[in-house]
Amino acid sequence: MLLLSACGRESEVVELRLAHGLDVTHPVHAGMQYMADRVHELSDGEINITIYPNEQLGTERQTLELLQIGSLDITKTSSAILENFAPMFAIFGVPFLFENDDHMFAIQDGPIGQRILDSSDPARIKSLVYYDAGTRSFYTTNRPVHHPDDLRGLSIRVMESATAIRMVNTLGGSATPISWGELYTALQQGVVDGAENNPPSFFLSRHYEVARYYTLNEHTAQPDVLLISQYAWENRLNEEQRALVQQAARESVGYQRRLWREASDAAIEAVKAAGVEVIYPDREPFMQASQPLYDRLRAQNPDLYQLMLEIREVGNEFRD
Repeated sequence: MLLLSACGRESEVVELRLAHGLDVTHPVHAGMQYMADRVHELSDGEINITIYPNEQLGTERQTLELLQIGSLDITKTSSAILENFAPMFAIFGVPFLFENDDHMFAIQDGPIGQRILDSSDPARIKSLVYYDAGTRSFYTTNRPVHHPDDLRGLSIRVMESATAIRMVNTLGGSATPISWGELYTALQQGVVDGAENNPPSFFLSRHYEVARYYTLNEHTAQPDVLLISQYAWENRLNEEQRALVQQAARESVGYQRRLWREASDAAIEAVKAAGVEVIYPDREPFMQASQPLYDRLRAQNPDLYQLMLEIREVGNEFRD
């Protein structure tokens, strides 16, 4: 397709495909739609992004692999999945890493966050921005969780993340990796006893229909990451277009964060109204039970442990 540009010359429209696993009502999808609209606007129609939601083109891991070979242009994945391709992202799987949202955003928007984004470059994936994915908490089907001891004997779905697997196992559960699209049936059929995720995802997935206990222990804050293939970035976009895509992505972050706060509060109220028992546990026992993870990190991955200390040092400014 050809387009007459502002300077009167014809240019080819760049068609980019963006695939992800979320429903179109999800605030992260809305953030990506905002980004796509802004790219189209900023480029005067020279760049068109078509979005394929709901795992139409594959799971998060599959879309990342498609990005690596240049068969897909843009995707969104959790940092927990991305750590399999860029290990520095595993830092977000460290439990109780942030003091609060302000601390988390200061890291994501600052030089530490950029350093982590840049770490995906060797995997032929360019990380553009972080989207807020809130904090992850446990939900279960048959019995409530008030304390880490209550996780013993329970099979808990996790993402395909070594960090998430170790965390759940350390806290006493039995971690079971299952793709997001298969989780509702797995909960319904008793393949797993529970899972862990943020409030909007718990609500919009309708997992609350089968998991009637939601424990807001908020163990991790693992952001979503918007990614573009290095092939598309370097070969399909010129320098000016790359700048426009990066600008639109950054502009979408503030919009998505506002939507997230609203969606998270609304999700909690909605699942309560649906009869889910929402539990606000003492977080201290969960934090204490996480200590072996910190010890293991110090012994086996000193670089990531130092990054954790660096992030926590910034957190001193945000401590109540």
